[in-house]
Amino acid sequence: MALKTTRHRGPNHELSPMACPITVSDVDLFGSGAQEHWYEAYPLLHDAAPVVRLKGEGATPDTDGFILTKHEDIAKVVKDPERFPPRLHQAIEQIKAAEQAGKTLPEINAMMASMVTLRPDHALYRAHRQELTDPWVGPGAARHTEMIKDCVHRLIDRFIDQDEIDFIEAFARPLPQMVMANMLGFPEADIPQLAEWGTAQVAAFVEGKGHRNLLTEAQTRAQFKKLDAFKRYVQDHVAARRAEPRDDMISWLTQVHYEALDRPLTDLEVNGVVYAMIIGGLETTQYALEEQAQLLCEHPALWQTLIDQPQKVRAFVEEAMRLRSPTQGLSTRLTAQDEVFQGVSILKGSLLHLRFGAANVDPDEWTCPFDLDLNRRAATRHLVFSAGPRVCPGAGISRLEQNLAWEILLKRLPGLAYAPGNTFEHQPGIMLGTLTLKLRIGNAP
Repeated sequence: MALKTTRHRGPNHELSPMACPITVSDVDLFGSGAQEHWYEAYPLLHDAAPVVRLKGEGATPDTDGFILTKHEDIAKVVKDPERFPPRLHQAIEQIKAAEQAGKTLPEINAMMASMVTLRPDHALYRAHRQELTDPWVGPGAARHTEMIKDCVHRLIDRFIDQDEIDFIEAFARPLPQMVMANMLGFPEADIPQLAEWGTAQVAAFVEGKGHRNLLTEAQTRAQFKKLDAFKRYVQDHVAARRAEPRDDMISWLTQVHYEALDRPLTDLEVNGVVYAMIIGGLETTQYALEEQAQLLCEHPALWQTLIDQPQKVRAFVEEAMRLRSPTQGLSTRLTAQDEVFQGVSILKGSLLHLRFGAANVDPDEWTCPFDLDLNRRAATRHLVFSAGPRVCPGAGISRLEQNLAWEILLKRLPGLAYAPGNTFEHQPGIMLGTLTLKLRIGNAP
């Protein structure tokens, strides 16, 4: 089953301060309003400029950045962290050098500070995943199945009698918030505050400028003021769980013996792992769910198809993520040697912006890339969660949430349809986040 999807959804294009690109020279992936035209820009880039040089926009002022848009190129990069080292390794070395010189670098969050000891290299990164995160958000995520189902049902109970809802406020945003709070061991009553801290964590990806997601000094100060409060909040929970462990991830982290370093975790290290769970566990799932709801509205017959063939829900989730990737791109890798991509020479030390959203609709990788095909073979080869040894640690729990959400929504709701008043505008930054999504559920077809 293949369904044509549209890249032109009307008012959001007209509301953007940027005109829709017609030729490759019109393309600007990072300008104001660019998010409303990304999926018109990608075919232009694939055809005429699959590699784009960003002069002087590398990791240092004397180096360049490069946008990669082809699936084969990005897959090669993410699967070889030795040849294309993560930019975070550069930051870790800077922190180490400062510590050795008796200095403390300003504005280092808990995750970055913990990475210096927990996962400074590829070997320890693998150990970190296998020992500390996989049991909770990777292959071990199935342990949360009943908890996630409970969260889904409780959210639906809140709006089941309404005819119209904002799907994002009512479901897509609170679901991952509830799941993360329960998994870590935070009270659900604290979710509004946790959500504010989560927003601060991803500020660079929303408010930051250019492919490096640069914040102003004022924005950075405001961000770290909030993150200091979050660090203190987590530390209080870490202290409480060390004294009285419960059945949650924070308790487990306070008790586990980390075999890779042959010792328990410090409080700072636990705090850093929790920070990483929050920053990676909320946004992707929210944006995926809201785009999936839009695809169901755009193809009304798809709802009944998934009811009749519930085994297709998994394919629907994967295809929807591929078509409308929650994270459109990240500048996360450097070149350890001179490289050539699509005939373009790239010098050692260059910064690579990996445009996952473009790779996932690359016509050289996907037949009819803008079709939603429930029978597409090897659909999980998309790059929504990256790929290779550093694939997103939380891919397992995000997929589980999405699949369980739609399995239950399909059973409990009569359907979904657009309500009047949608503009389909997206937030700025590099995430495909719709600002609001008004849906009818009571009388939906």
